[in-house]
Formats: sequence, structure tokens, C-alpha cells
Amino acid sequence: MKKEYAFYPGCSSQLRGSASNYLTSVNSMCETLDIKMTPIPDWNCCGASISYAGSGELARHVMNARNFALAETHLPGQDVVATCAACWLGAKETQEKLDASSQLLAETNEALKQAGLKYEAKAQVRHMVEVLIEDIGYESIAKPVVKPLEGVKFAGYVGCQTNRPFGIAGESFENPMYLDKMVETVGGEPLTKYEQKVSCCGGALAFSEPDKSQKQIKQIVESAYDHGADMIVTPCPLCQANVEIYQSEINRKHGTKLAMPVAYYSQLLAVAYGATPKQAGLDGHVIQPKKLQDIAIKVVPLKKA
Repeated sequence: MKKEYAFYPGCSSQLRGSASNYLTSVNSMCETLDIKMTPIPDWNCCGASISYAGSGELARHVMNARNFALAETHLPGQDVVATCAACWLGAKETQEKLDASSQLLAETNEALKQAGLKYEAKAQVRHMVEVLIEDIGYESIAKPVVKPLEGVKFAGYVGCQTNRPFGIAGESFENPMYLDKMVETVGGEPLTKYEQKVSCCGGALAFSEPDKSQKQIKQIVESAYDHGADMIVTPCPLCQANVEIYQSEINRKHGTKLAMPVAYYSQLLAVAYGATPKQAGLDGHVIQPKKLQDIAIKVVPLKKA
């Protein structure tokens, strides 16, 4: 039976956005797993970073609550699902605070009333990995695999935002294992001893204090090399962008030769399910994930009748 969700795509996944290839791979993965993701009509930015710096708490929560209200109006009964870790984190915070404060909820709905909307606190906010783990399950994730990722070693880099403060139910904050389990489920080799899996990549410090951010990125990538990784896998668009893009700058400053590909979990699943490099969004990388590309272009032999 097809599982249906109200999809919050987020800004970075849009056409020519930094994570547009993430959305491409999610669409491919969902098609295989019979997951229907209907974008919330007229959704708006969650305000992930700029709202903290440039506006008050109420404005930030109204932005998220508007998306909730639109989902409740147009896609009733469906959970709101985000693929972006920052969008998910901000939305979870908003929902938690609105549920805890009748005054904040009243103020938020007073603002929403100007747009003819009201937040009813009916929709649950979830990350795509929660849907995969809780609604689909590892056993069902494994069933459609036609191109196992054999011989490829992955460092599962969870980062901050899908890990703290909310995290994924049933997972340790210090050593979450869901990326490792996903890798194993599609035939890859997870590097379970990778100690940088929940380290921060520096986030927005990449712009304001680049040396601090790049120091952290350097440690994240070098640890992956130390453990013999072929690539890093992550659930976070900001982590993916920072850890991939700034390796060349680190090389320039430190004389290193870092060239570690950074892929999304959805790209691993899409490739394992038989997606082409384009369908898996593998054409959207600065550092090419060659081992994934090689698997993606393999021809799957026909099964004998």
C-alpha cells in the first residue's frame, strides 16, 4: 500500500539549489519504495538561519506554523516530512514550543489569521529517515536492492541537526547507528568505529569564521580516510555541502590532498535500487562519487525464467 505524506521540500533542494541532487535521489528512492510525497501547496522558507539572526522568535514560529497549517488544510491526516535536517529541526522546535505555550500558539494563530489560516496541531513533523526507519523498515528497504553496494566503505556522518536535541527515536545521541544500518542494508560496508559521526561541520561558521569551520571539516574528512572510507554518507544538506565543497580550500591552506566524496543516504538507496547516475543525482557533486557512479552504470543481468 502506498504511504502518503505532506512533503516540505525546503529551499536548498529547489532547482539549482545546493541540494537539488538530494531531492532528485529522494524522488527516485520514494518511487521504488512506493512512497508518495505531495509538496505542501505554497510552502514557505522555514527561516532556518536568517530568522535567528534577523527576526524574533514569533516570526520564526509563524513561518513554520504556516507550513503546518497549509498541510493540515490541503493534505489532512498526512504527516509533514522534511528531507533537510535544518528544516526538520526548526519545524520540530516550533511544534514543541507551540504545544507547550498557549500564549505563543494564540499569537501565532493571530498572525496566521491574516492569511486565512489556523494551526490546529494535527500534523506531525518527521524527517525522511524517520519515515524510512519507522514506516518502511530495514527489511523492506532491502527488498528492492538490485545493485548491492558491495566493496564500498562508508563513513556515516550524522552531524548535529538530526541528532541533537531531538534525534531519531531509539538511537543513541553519542553513537547513532541508523546510517550504518542503511549502508549495511543495501550491501555496503559501514565503518561503525568512525568517531566523527556526530561532530559539527561548523554550519554557518563557514561564512563568518571559516578557519574554525574548516578545522572541523578537516577532522571529519581525515577521520574518514583514517578508517579506510571510500566516501562519507550524510542525511544533512548543509553537512554535505560544507564537507564536500571546502576540501579544496583546506588543501590550498594546508597542503593536504583531500578528495573525499560526500553522498546522501538517498543516493545510496537509489543506486542500489537500479537508478541511473542522473536519477540518483550523482551528477550534482563537486567531488565525484566514482564508486557509486560505477555501480550505477552496471548492467543488471536478467534473471533466468
